[in-house]
Amino acid sequence: MNNENNKNIGLEQTSSVDKKSLGQWLSYLESIHPSAIDMGLERVKDVANAMLLNLSESLVITVAGTNGKGTTCRLLEQSLLSQGKTVAVYSSPHLIDYCERVRINGELAQQQAFVDAFEFIESARGDITLTYFEFSTLAAMKMMQDWQVDIAILEVGLGGRLDATNIIDPDLAVITTIDLDHQDWLGNTREKIAREKAGIMRLNGNAVIGDLFPPSSLYDVVDELQVNARWATKDFTAAVEADHSEWHWKGQEHTFTALPYPNIPLQNASTALAALEMLDLLPEEAALNTIIRSTTMPGRQQQISEQPLVVVDVAHNPQATASMQEWLSRYKVDKYRVVVGMLKDKSIAETLAPLSSLNASWYVASTQGFRGCEAQVLKNALVNAGTTIENIATYDNVTLAYESALADYQANELILVFGSFVTVADVLVKQSQ
Repeated sequence: MNNENNKNIGLEQTSSVDKKSLGQWLSYLESIHPSAIDMGLERVKDVANAMLLNLSESLVITVAGTNGKGTTCRLLEQSLLSQGKTVAVYSSPHLIDYCERVRINGELAQQQAFVDAFEFIESARGDITLTYFEFSTLAAMKMMQDWQVDIAILEVGLGGRLDATNIIDPDLAVITTIDLDHQDWLGNTREKIAREKAGIMRLNGNAVIGDLFPPSSLYDVVDELQVNARWATKDFTAAVEADHSEWHWKGQEHTFTALPYPNIPLQNASTALAALEMLDLLPEEAALNTIIRSTTMPGRQQQISEQPLVVVDVAHNPQATASMQEWLSRYKVDKYRVVVGMLKDKSIAETLAPLSSLNASWYVASTQGFRGCEAQVLKNALVNAGTTIENIATYDNVTLAYESALADYQANELILVFGSFVTVADVLVKQSQ
């Protein structure tokens, strides 16, 4: 089915559109809008209308949040596939391959499917400008429409209310967590950010909120829109055994007492189960055990080597590293060798602080590009947090930092890589060579 539908995408395109490879298209998309982010939905809606874009035949789940969107989408996807559903997922950013942004039935979409969708959008948009992300979002939706999937899962890129994914009315809105991130666009308090993320909710719609301490503005939006919402701690709970071997989940209608500890953050798994329960699509316990045990997500708590022991994670904000401090306790090691590279527009000091007390040697790296951050900035933040300066080394790039950590590695240690998608991507590329 997938290959046949892929061939059908873009048949309506005009012959005047130049044929480009996926790489050429991506370079083109980066060049046609003066800014990477242009908040607002009118332009995207106008193009979607010109495309006759329509996902009304699919059940749509839109997932917003500061952290945990990708892993929540992943467990939803795997659980729904286990029940014979056709499922497509749109997520961003990608780590290495642009095709990671759209999965169909668990597999990456083919390059030609993107090319055909881009050609179709280019023919439809006329003189309307679109950002790289908006083009990508419309392409994903076009592919999902042509594939006629049972379920479309849309991961919000930034915020929610004004994100391009929000042109589609979801059957279920999921909000994972809310923390300070992208303050220049979303506001400088959790209250303001929560209201932006709540923009994916609809009047009298359904929602699942996985944040353990939701801001009051989120309750306000739910009341204003009369949303049928299920809340973490109130409508569903997760509890873990002391040795992290098993966990227990309780929802409104179901209880599981001995689930295997997941390879993704626990609260994200709990939120995904609550979403499935609300949709009446929760697998049986035996199947769920298998799904949870096997569900992983590249770049999220990902062990890429056993000897030496190397774990990578895209954590890049304070909430994520506070969670990291907790899940790292599962590894019984004597010392950490921490490779970190971040972007300069992140809350660097607050992000590094939760890990500054680790028994660790730090390998801090500069990252490239207009958002890149110099290694010295990270070093200063660690010193201010109390890390001994002798335990911090600086490097011009992530690859050099990682190579040095590998060279220094000793038995019963763990090399941890985090700080950004680009940091993890550099290490994954190095590891594959």
